[in-house]
Formats: sequence, C-alpha cells, structure tokens
Amino acid sequence: MTDSSGAVSAPALQGPFREVFRRHAAGVAIITATYEGRPFGFTATSVASLSADPPRFSFNMARTSSSWPAVANTNFVGVHMMSTDNEALADRFARSKDRFSGNDWSPGPHSVPVLHGVAGWLIGRISMRLSFENNAVVVAEVVAGDTGPDGAPLLYHGGSYGTPAATDYVI
Repeated sequence: MTDSSGAVSAPALQGPFREVFRRHAAGVAIITATYEGRPFGFTATSVASLSADPPRFSFNMARTSSSWPAVANTNFVGVHMMSTDNEALADRFARSKDRFSGNDWSPGPHSVPVLHGVAGWLIGRISMRLSFENNAVVVAEVVAGDTGPDGAPLLYHGGSYGTPAATDYVI
C-alpha cells in the first residue's frame, strides 16, 4: 500500500523489514540488571560498542519486555558476550522465565548479575535512556569488566544460532 506521496505504508514494510534483518547476522549477548533485590536479564542482538574513550556500549530493547522495569529504574547494567559454548544460556535467557536458576551467575560490581563462563562481560553505568514509542535505546559507560574463555562467537541468523565460518580471503 502506498500513501499519496507514493511511500509504502509501515504495515506493508513489516514483512520485508523482518526478512531483511533475519538475513543480518548479529552477535548474541545477555543484558542483566538488579531491581528491588531481584536479578533480571534477557538475550539481545542489538549490543554495540559506542565509543572507546570513554568506553561506552549501547543496546536496544522493547519497553514491553519483562526486564524493562529493571533497566528503567536502575543505574547499572551488565552486558555478557556469548560464545558457542553459551548457546544453552542464551536460549534460556531468550525463552525461559527461570533465567537465573542454577549456579552460573553471581552478584558482581554494583550488584549486577555477572554470568560465569561467558566470552566477556562489562558493567556499565547508565548514562542515557532514549524512549521511542514502545522501544528504548540505552547507553552505558563501562565501570568494570573482564574477559572469559576465548571461543567462537555465538551469532543469531535466520532464526537460529550459528557461528562464523572462515573464508579464503585474508586481510
């Protein structure tokens, strides 16, 4: 459907939008926070490095998410980068309500849940929340972090998890 200017309507673009982004491979991360003494977390593919000096990262999330109240009302969040060894953990944080069962996490700096055995984690002080309709962009400045076991990065592509494959091209 087009409007009087010839532009395609937003509902008509939802299908192509979803299909194009299904074809865009993205790294998998888990965002964590503590709110009212309870741990919260979710799997995300929207994490990005924002700046190196000072070190900042950003992520996007739906404000309808069950984790939004924690992110909206806390000062610190954690981002955890997943490797292929963490696929079950990423899946649990994406699909389960019982995300913090087990002993694969502990309270970290500023009481932010830190996941064990991940490729790396950062704790950030939230410096901005930009709400737009039912979504939000969150920016955080890094205050702590560490690396974990080196491994192949976990990617999300085409509705499933995967890992990058080497090509013959050398830079």
